[in-house]
Amino acid sequence: MRGKIEHPRIHVEALSDELIPFLELEDELHDRLIENRTIENLEADKRSFDRMVFRNVTVTSSALEQAEFTDIIFENCDFSNVNFSGSLVHRTEFRKCKIIGADFSSSILQNVELTDCIGDYINFRYAKFKHVRFEDCSLIGSDFYAAALHHFFLIQCNINQIVLAGTKLKGIDLSQCQFHSLTVNLEDLEGCTIAADQAPAFAKLLGLNII
Repeated sequence: MRGKIEHPRIHVEALSDELIPFLELEDELHDRLIENRTIENLEADKRSFDRMVFRNVTVTSSALEQAEFTDIIFENCDFSNVNFSGSLVHRTEFRKCKIIGADFSSSILQNVELTDCIGDYINFRYAKFKHVRFEDCSLIGSDFYAAALHHFFLIQCNINQIVLAGTKLKGIDLSQCQFHSLTVNLEDLEGCTIAADQAPAFAKLLGLNII
């Protein structure tokens, strides 16, 4: 099942591609096209980004804590290990991005789509998700501890060894995902949908042996 997710409200042809010095970033940045850039050592807390496209952008050794992203498209970007903790992400799409080890803990993600992304070991602890879809993504070893999931969809994703402890899984469909083991609390599994071939992984949680 595909959830109804609002797409970014953005007109790409109207965006400015004027070069800006990211190390002197304004508090609010909007209506921009940023492409083919490497940004290093960026420290920009509580900044606002609206109606923007980031294409072929790499950000390293950087922190964008408590940032606000609204109506954004990230395409072929690399945000591995970037700190986005406490951020608000709304009507945003990640396409073919690397977000390995990125920190979105305590963030709010609403109307967000991630497609064909590599997000292994990403940190979503205590994050809140509403109308969010991961499709064809790798999320190996990612941490969703005590996250709140509402209208949350995982489609053809590798979720092996992810942490879902403390996260209520009622209404969550894992049947299209690949995994051998998960960290989850038994009391949180009620109402979760799995495929028949995934049952052995959950049997281990119950201490059962299947022969």
